[in-house]
Amino acid sequence: MASNRVAVVYGSAPGVGGLGHSVAAGITAAADGAGELFAIGPPRAGNSWSLPGGTPEATWFELPLWECNPLIGHTWLRWRHGTARLLADRHLGRLAAEQLERVQPESCYLFTQVALESLEWCRQEGIPTVLDNPNGHIRNFWRVCERESQRWFGRCFRGHPSREMVERIEREYELADRIRVYSEWGKASMTRFGVPASKIHVLRQTVNLDRFCAPPVPPSTEGPLRICFVGSLDLRKGFVYLLRAIRSLGPGRVRLRIVGATGDRQCARLLARERAGLDVEVAAGDSLPVYESSELLVIPTLEDGLPFVLAEGMACGLPLIVTSEAGASECMRQGKTGWIVPPADADALAAALDQALARRTELWEMGQAARAQVEGYAGATQLQQLADWFHCRAGVAS
Repeated sequence: MASNRVAVVYGSAPGVGGLGHSVAAGITAAADGAGELFAIGPPRAGNSWSLPGGTPEATWFELPLWECNPLIGHTWLRWRHGTARLLADRHLGRLAAEQLERVQPESCYLFTQVALESLEWCRQEGIPTVLDNPNGHIRNFWRVCERESQRWFGRCFRGHPSREMVERIEREYELADRIRVYSEWGKASMTRFGVPASKIHVLRQTVNLDRFCAPPVPPSTEGPLRICFVGSLDLRKGFVYLLRAIRSLGPGRVRLRIVGATGDRQCARLLARERAGLDVEVAAGDSLPVYESSELLVIPTLEDGLPFVLAEGMACGLPLIVTSEAGASECMRQGKTGWIVPPADADALAAALDQALARRTELWEMGQAARAQVEGYAGATQLQQLADWFHCRAGVAS
């Protein structure tokens, strides 16, 4: 039976970016069957909602963000992004747990990084919990970032996640009754590091199929191949391998548009160095116009449960190049909706781009196939499955 009083605790603004969309989906799913819904986390950004149907009815507890303190930029924390992230999430987590004590929910849907204090309170009170874990195991996440930091910067990784954050999230895994991951790859990552398979459940990402639509006619195939990368420009996303792949193809063959922002100075410098002389445009903002003007989406991530941009790109009728070290590969049909390549392999990315150039007139049809495929799992049906699973309604597979 669904609980009457449900709380959702989150650390990203609902509806903003991939994590924000996951928060919006979690809130929407929890609202389906809840008598009272309490949404506890950072302030909402305007009145927009990333899913059809609008913002669910809820009591909103909008918590102040610790990292908004302007003094942080003048302390040593500006060089230690991972430590700053830990302190901010710990601060929000404590405030969220205080709200749970006040509202006394009967069940909780929580997101990693900010969930620990709430999970401790729920365990003490006997409240059932679900933990939403969008990526693979946090220790694998950290290992990837540490390896890439050593490779490109020759030093230990100082960003998110820090070692202390890894320990924090591993404790969240222990305390949660059930854990949602977004792909079989994510589940395998979790079990490889010791999380019991019995508490892990795979429910894929959702997308607003009304907003993200495929074009009615094929785009122009004149000039350089128009490709896009959408996401944060951090080491885990593998952007440097994409830039090197483009360079190896020679001048004038590929034009890259990037929608995202660099998370630290080192990655900003790496981007500036690797893009020099290439046809690359970088801008923050809405990804939809970039999807609409592109012929191919490339997701060279080195670790990811199921990138939200994958569902967005497929819904917009784009074929894709993805890596095997992410749940994205489970959504692809090799050579039919795109290409799957090994992670951290610029040569393999270049070879896939070369195939895309050779089959350029087929890319639109491949994108139409991608759109048809994503319609089968990432829309309203998937959101209903998430709601049914959270509320443990009959007929929902574990």
